[in-house]
Amino acid sequence: MEGHKDSRRLQQVAAGDGGEGVEAAFATAAGQVTQLPWDQAAVSVRFEDLAPVSAFPVVPGRRWGPGWWWSATTGRHVVHGSAAMRTQLMVLDRDPEVAGLSARPVRLLWRDTADGQVHSWVPQLFARYADGTGLLADCPSNPAVGGARAQRARVVLEAACARVGWVYRRLEPPDPVVAANLQWLAGYRHPRYQGPPRLQVALAEAFAEPRPLADGVAVVGDSLQVLPAAYHALWCGHLTTPLGEPLNERALICADAEPSEGVKRQLSNVGGDQEEG
Repeated sequence: MEGHKDSRRLQQVAAGDGGEGVEAAFATAAGQVTQLPWDQAAVSVRFEDLAPVSAFPVVPGRRWGPGWWWSATTGRHVVHGSAAMRTQLMVLDRDPEVAGLSARPVRLLWRDTADGQVHSWVPQLFARYADGTGLLADCPSNPAVGGARAQRARVVLEAACARVGWVYRRLEPPDPVVAANLQWLAGYRHPRYQGPPRLQVALAEAFAEPRPLADGVAVVGDSLQVLPAAYHALWCGHLTTPLGEPLNERALICADAEPSEGVKRQLSNVGGDQEEG
């Protein structure tokens, strides 16, 4: 019975003019909180440049507190409030379609058609894509985080974002192996690791065809100099490898950012016919 009530309530919220009547509150560069109709704010405000409209709470006794992520996309730091959010920042920072990132830059407010009360929600992340569209996102550590209030907000935010050609998502944590590989590569995301142009060219030549990481690095030169550049190239997508498999010296690497079907099959065969070590 309770589930039926929740479902009916979600339908009522969603029916609130398809995202109309939503307001956006944000802090300007001067620190002044401003409120605009959402449709207007979405096309006129550079949310990727704004500071958080509200701070992440510090909870005594919790192992993880607010921190900062240096973004390779923007060259600036983005605050995060949880391990799950940090992981999603890492994923978005590696996405070549993402051009800007910020944390909690806007609070959305709306009047619930079911109870007549004004409600609000602050999405944890904003990403600006290269085509100018935006992503508002939350980063729950599991789908149940936030409870019914989060689910009601999801319906409203999805409708509001759809009105302006954007997307709202509750981002699911990536596969643990993928997350571990990305975390390792993220340690080499700074441009200082890319090396000179001749080294980048040598890596592209060494991995023109799929081959184990250690073999290609050995062809290029001293691993102490070459490996950081190889990891940076893997972060940037100049080199590719199946991130669903543990990244190690036998991982198959290829320089083709869009490998052919044959190369894809070879890359997916990690752990298959390898030389005996």
